[in-house]
Amino acid sequence: MTSRREARAAAAAADDLESTLVVDRHGADPERLLQRLGELGWTVGVAESLTGGMVVAALVAVPGASAHVRGGVVAYATDLKHALLGVDAALLEMHGPVHPEVARQMAEGVRIALGRGATRADVGISTTGIAGPDSPDGQPVGTVHIGVSTPLGTRVESLVLAGGRDEIRSEATRRAIRLALDAL
Repeated sequence: MTSRREARAAAAAADDLESTLVVDRHGADPERLLQRLGELGWTVGVAESLTGGMVVAALVAVPGASAHVRGGVVAYATDLKHALLGVDAALLEMHGPVHPEVARQMAEGVRIALGRGATRADVGISTTGIAGPDSPDGQPVGTVHIGVSTPLGTRVESLVLAGGRDEIRSEATRRAIRLALDAL
C-alpha cells in the first residue's frame, strides 16, 4: 500500500518526466523560434533595453543561429533608442523609455537598423521596462513592454512581472522569445 506522500511524489516525478519529454520532443523556445524562422526563410534582429542582450544571447546560444540572427542592439540609454533605432524623440521626452509605443518603435526600428541594404530584417523583437530595485519614473517595478514586428504587422505585450531584478529580466527574455514565436 502506498501512502499519499508517495503517490504525490510519483505523480510529481511523472509530471517532471512529461515536461522533460515535451521539451526534448519540441525543443526549447529559442530553438523553436529559429526553426520557424528557417521554415520561413526569415531573419531576426533584437533591440534590448531592460534585458541588456539576454534575448539575443538566448538565440545565439542555439547552434546554427547565424543563419537567421542578424544581430542585437542594446540601447540601454534613452538617447540611443532614438539615435540607433529611430524611436521618436518627442515620444521619449513625453513618456520616457518605458512605454508600449517605445517598444513598438524599437521593434520596427531594429528591423531597419539590422537589415541588409534596403532589405529589413524580417522580424524585430524589443524589450523595455523597469527591473528595479527602484523605479525612476513612478511606474511599478516589473513594468515590461515587449514588441514584435514582422512583415505582417507589429504587436506589443505589456506586463507587470513579479520578482527581483534578475527574475524580471529572465522572465521578460522568455516572454519576448515566446511572443515572437507566437507571432510567426
